[in-house]
Amino acid sequence: MDNVIKIPVRALAEYVYSSGSIESGFRTATSFTEGSRIHREVQKTYHENDQSEVFLKTDILFEGLNFIIEGRCDGLLLSDGHITIDEIKSTSGTLEYINEDSNPVHWAQAECYAYMYLQDHDMETIDIQLTYVQTTTGEIKKFQRTRSRIELENFMMHLISTYAPYAKLVYDHKLTRDLSIRELKFPFREYRNGQRQLAGSVYKTILDGQTLFASAPTGIGKTISTIFPSVKAIGEGILQKIFYLTAKTTTRQTGEEAFKLMADHGLEMNVVTITAKDKVCFTAEGKCSKEFCEFADGYYDRINGAILDILGIEKSLDRASIEKYARKHKVCPFEFSLDLAYSADAVICDYNYIFDPKVSLKRLFDDQKKQTVLLIDEAHNLVDRGREMYSSVIEKIHFLELKREYKTKNKAVFKSSKDINDFFIKIRKKAEPAKTIVFTEVFKEFNELIEQFIEHAEKELLKGMHGESALLLDTYFSAQHWLRISKLFDDRYILYAEIERNEVVLKQFCLDPSHLIRQAGKHFKARAFFSATLSPMAYYKNMLGGQAENYVASIPSPFSKDQNEVAIQPLSTRYHDREKSIQPIVNTLKQTIKSKPGNYLIFFPSYQYLNSILEEWSMLSGDIPTIVQGTGMDDDQRTAFLDKFQAENAGMLVGFAVLGGIFSEGIDLKGDRLNGVIVVGVGLPQIGFERDLIKHYFSRTGKNGYDYAYVYPGMNKVLQAGGRLIRSETDTGTIILIDDRYLQGKYQSLLPELWRDFSIIK
Repeated sequence: MDNVIKIPVRALAEYVYSSGSIESGFRTATSFTEGSRIHREVQKTYHENDQSEVFLKTDILFEGLNFIIEGRCDGLLLSDGHITIDEIKSTSGTLEYINEDSNPVHWAQAECYAYMYLQDHDMETIDIQLTYVQTTTGEIKKFQRTRSRIELENFMMHLISTYAPYAKLVYDHKLTRDLSIRELKFPFREYRNGQRQLAGSVYKTILDGQTLFASAPTGIGKTISTIFPSVKAIGEGILQKIFYLTAKTTTRQTGEEAFKLMADHGLEMNVVTITAKDKVCFTAEGKCSKEFCEFADGYYDRINGAILDILGIEKSLDRASIEKYARKHKVCPFEFSLDLAYSADAVICDYNYIFDPKVSLKRLFDDQKKQTVLLIDEAHNLVDRGREMYSSVIEKIHFLELKREYKTKNKAVFKSSKDINDFFIKIRKKAEPAKTIVFTEVFKEFNELIEQFIEHAEKELLKGMHGESALLLDTYFSAQHWLRISKLFDDRYILYAEIERNEVVLKQFCLDPSHLIRQAGKHFKARAFFSATLSPMAYYKNMLGGQAENYVASIPSPFSKDQNEVAIQPLSTRYHDREKSIQPIVNTLKQTIKSKPGNYLIFFPSYQYLNSILEEWSMLSGDIPTIVQGTGMDDDQRTAFLDKFQAENAGMLVGFAVLGGIFSEGIDLKGDRLNGVIVVGVGLPQIGFERDLIKHYFSRTGKNGYDYAYVYPGMNKVLQAGGRLIRSETDTGTIILIDDRYLQGKYQSLLPELWRDFSIIK
């Protein structure tokens, strides 16, 4: 590695000139796609000799480092004998409150381009223009300045000298990091069966810039098998960054443990964990404005110092470390973790920071993405999470309440809320007497009303954050998200309304998230989707945006059939048969646990069914210690539940839990901490309106709609629950599947090979 520091213009400008407080965020930035469209619209108005998207680059040597600064200038205007650099910015907010000095970072970007152009063309002065465009109305506001060569030279040296300490820290770290990676060995004495195959598949995927779908059995060590080859690829210059994406806290912890294990073997990497805002907020209120939070006020004035401090000392940037330095430097811990994510070598976070259009890390530049791998753990969860992220809900009641609240406070907000409330009333009348109504396309008129509401609400919010209406702010966010999703709406969506008395809920429901998942990940170097339960593979590959040329790996289980004793009890657990199934199920539980004492987890398809069984179980088996998963358990309650499962337990322990819940995946009860798993039912989601919409959609597209909507998601829960049992080569135990459908060919074909040698309970 030489002493080159390559940095985009925008990144340099944002590092030096972002300043002030974190506000509540209602000045919502436009998406990359929307911003690009706005840029093109403005560029179409340029004169014949004007140029757009002009690539500019300069080298500056400073304190032994060679800074290469580059970027694309939005516009180079050559009219009237003057040269003008045009920097275009789009915003979904109002232009009324933007003045010449509102955004120093925008001037900084434009002045960087101006400096580069002057250097290339030996000029003494140049004009600079900021062009702001309101995305909804198309309104334009411009500001202009003239800068001399000496002014721009001084300006650039200020930028470089301010950025240099951070650049030097990063440069030195990369030297140390890459050396440590080259010397790093696999952190176990040997690979488990299947681990080397999975690691090799991930490495080849990265090398080829491909997408991998890997089904790897529980207990194989998927986390280290995906992270280790990715780390090695960084050391070889193939990658620069790893995103380890998860759906649950438990799997995030597994990712942290894998990096810590490698750190114990000499790895020098900065690894940041992003924890949800509501869990790390120091005020516990989530109000990000200077009136409410001292950690938000002046955040950007202190953040660079905080980043230099933590990166200079720590390697594991986990929650505890981030909170420690956030308090030290008085910065918001959540925003701190997001800023660290751009600097870190590896980021452990939830899916939504990459895939969710609401909260994704938008400051990742395309050239950074091209050097980044996405490792998507427990990828089966991303199907329903994708539907959730790409759907949007808006409710009548909020606009009715705003109409009442702002009748005398703000006429524009009042009228806008009234118009939307009236539209909801029309929907309700159209639907009567039905409780639901489906529409085939977006409401253009409704979306225009939402746009008007956003404009008026933002003006009201910008009058001052103190004493703002929480309802107005929350509804503003909902409206912004509604419009964002409306721009994605196509034949993979459906629009429907639900009516309950006077309330109307309107939803843009994403039936098939595959296209959007693929789009969100396509600019990254490589993507690896992996899980123990990507079965059937064709379904998950299709639903996660896979294409024919993508790689597929099916890793055989390292365990033997002798470790599982599998039995099927062919009872009907269908809703209308549940009452008469209670006694036979309780008898099976009692006989199994009495004959083979130990720790058992019993999974049920719903809390209602669980409680029905529990009532009978408690009367007949009062001598067997039993614990029950509650609704809405927090982290401490969850930990307390799992801590009851100890290998040294004398006698028996039974845990009642729900399929698809917090205990059916992502937990690791090795050895005699768990001796048996019993699954009641085949896990099918409850028949409902949305599931039937999914079924009909996939039936229309040539798939088996019932399987896509019900069978595959349901059986995935069963496989995840059963996978809690065998976690290592020495684990043994009992699996009982209670449902007569397990004897049908379709359901048997979805069972793991190790479960197919079963006995039948008469």
